[in-house]
Amino acid sequence: MASLTLSQAALARSAVPRHGSTTTATQQSTSLSTLSIPTFSGLKSTTTSSPRAATRLQSFSTRRHVISNAAVETLDKTDTALVEKSVNTIRFLAIDAVEKANSGHPGLPMGCAPMGHILYDEVMRYNPKNPYWFNRDRFVLSAGHGCMLQYALLHLAGYDAVKEEDLKQFRQWGSKTPGHPENFETPGVEVTTGPLGQGIANAVGLALAEKHLAARYNKPDAEIVDHYTYCILGDGCQMEGIANEACSLAGHWGLGKLIAFYDDNHISIDGDTEIAFTETVDQRFEALGWHIIWVKNGNNGYDEIRAAIKEAKAVTDKPTLIKVTTTIGFGSPNKANSYSVHGAALGAKEVDATRQNLGWPYEPFHVPDEVKKHWSRHTPEGAALEAEWNAKFAEYEKKYPEEAAEFKSIATGVLPAGWEKALPTYTPETPGDSTRNLSQTMLNALAPVLPGLIGGSADLASSNMTLMKMFGDFQKNTPEERNVRFGVREHGMGAICNGIALHSPGIIPYCATFFVFTDYMRGAMRISALSEAGVIYVMTHDSIGLGEDGPTHQPIEHLASFRAMPNILMFRPADGNETAGAYKVAVESRKRPSVLALSRQKLPNLPGTSIEGTAKGGYTITDNSTGNKPDVILMGTGSELEIAAKAADELRKEGKTVRVVSFVSWELFDEQSDEYKESVLPSGVTARVSIEAASTFGWGKLVGSKGKAIGIDKFGASAPAGKIYKEYGITVEAVVAAAKEVC
Repeated sequence: MASLTLSQAALARSAVPRHGSTTTATQQSTSLSTLSIPTFSGLKSTTTSSPRAATRLQSFSTRRHVISNAAVETLDKTDTALVEKSVNTIRFLAIDAVEKANSGHPGLPMGCAPMGHILYDEVMRYNPKNPYWFNRDRFVLSAGHGCMLQYALLHLAGYDAVKEEDLKQFRQWGSKTPGHPENFETPGVEVTTGPLGQGIANAVGLALAEKHLAARYNKPDAEIVDHYTYCILGDGCQMEGIANEACSLAGHWGLGKLIAFYDDNHISIDGDTEIAFTETVDQRFEALGWHIIWVKNGNNGYDEIRAAIKEAKAVTDKPTLIKVTTTIGFGSPNKANSYSVHGAALGAKEVDATRQNLGWPYEPFHVPDEVKKHWSRHTPEGAALEAEWNAKFAEYEKKYPEEAAEFKSIATGVLPAGWEKALPTYTPETPGDSTRNLSQTMLNALAPVLPGLIGGSADLASSNMTLMKMFGDFQKNTPEERNVRFGVREHGMGAICNGIALHSPGIIPYCATFFVFTDYMRGAMRISALSEAGVIYVMTHDSIGLGEDGPTHQPIEHLASFRAMPNILMFRPADGNETAGAYKVAVESRKRPSVLALSRQKLPNLPGTSIEGTAKGGYTITDNSTGNKPDVILMGTGSELEIAAKAADELRKEGKTVRVVSFVSWELFDEQSDEYKESVLPSGVTARVSIEAASTFGWGKLVGSKGKAIGIDKFGASAPAGKIYKEYGITVEAVVAAAKEVC
């Protein structure tokens, strides 16, 4: 890797298979130095408003929201005519793409084109030929339905992922321009958005990562982490609770390099937002600890937008919300400022009328030469920005080799050599413990050897056991620390961790709560899986074994639900070795999130468990049969693997040959070869029994039509754990009886 620039290494690291790949970070780290990396030059795979709106504008108090008239110091102001033409190019690329697809959301791009133009053309630092350059500014379109805004901007800026043909294939099979932004499909898109509110929470995570890495690695004479996170969110995002959770934390943490643009167009799918959303957003965000600016004319108030960005950058101790009052569908004579332009093509007649109204004589998808020439400068400018940063990092590496090595691991995702040796192993003689406690042992063993490990809990650190004891808390004034306090904000926590994970491939975020409360954060966890964000979800209190707290806190259907979710690993380790094994796979799986369901109660360290076996998902821990022909196969996970093992001992006393199999991760077992699967679950052995203190849903594919699945297909109860296990039939006796029935 020494012969590569850091940016080239990161680009090579990004070239991994799509969902479901079994390639691990360790495998990639061993092969990175042999990759053939191209040289730098070849890198990379009139305003309309309603009377009500006008009243709102006039009534808004402008105290504390004074905006300077000066332009942003970094902006090279282009003449207004060219800006107008560029902005209208963005609008019509969106209009034309939606029209051709007969599907999409033209209203937001038409209204937000001015702020989009100023961000991508005048403010943001990026290299269109290397979308993965580390120190680029990040942009998140939280209102992801308006994705043609971002696709048009990426196209104009020169990103290879969005050519004219890609715009013409908007929302079509196999295109790079899907119906909502997808980071795994379109280089230049940072995160996957669409479910409203997720994007702004991702942006908080991206900004947290920047602040954290800057605090750890910047030096007085060498600033290598210095970029902004910009986000556009709409009224729908503002209504979602996840946005408030995340933005509350952003204010608390003082994320001064997070600048969010609120597209204030007061229109949602059902109509004017006055039917359901009448709060004063500005005052809410001010209470959350944000700096507030109001741009009254977002349709063509270019200098207002520029000045707002300058003011936002001058405020370094808190994030900024720039409320930009726009007209949805700006330029459409008959549909602007109405819900009808939100989520449907304008129609040929209205497209023609809009062309006439905005003086746009060009054919669909045409970019005027002067606009094309103006935007073309971003390719050489981006290359120069990256080359300058690479030179700066080279000097940094000479002065601070130890910090540079850590930073490289984080920026490229190449894990430190031998990191897995830090994981402890266990024998049956090792005293038993809860897997939540064992999880904390793993976190504290890994923290010193994995510089990118960072995370925390939703106000349950002392119960989830997630504190890294050698570090303090990430806070506004201590951003270099690695324990994150999320408060009781599960949904926001998950989405913030997605942003952290997608900032740099070597950042390994984890977050924790009780397993049952994944119900509060499932939306973010699904986006983790979809967007290939390798978050580690540490979920404790995994079953009725938590006891007296009762059915509100006892997960039943949760294991089955995550086993049904694509591109996510669901682990339920039984002891110390399996907990270590789960962490090993989870750390290596940087493009697939992992869920670890962990016990509250103590569990013994079982004979036959191993880190290596865990990596296969399902494996034999004990077996007294020969010829791969046991009389019966007993299967279990987590705390019930001990029950299966004890039942096997009882059956063996009666002369039975019994194999006990741990199914710690169904997904990993499914990925093994047919030969291996046959060695564990021989097709000729139909006498099979499973036991798990959870829903039996899904076990049928493992026990088969002649087997039996012991589990819980109703809600739990409030009582001591042992009593609940007995009453629900999660016992050795139940397994023995079932085994005798099937063999």
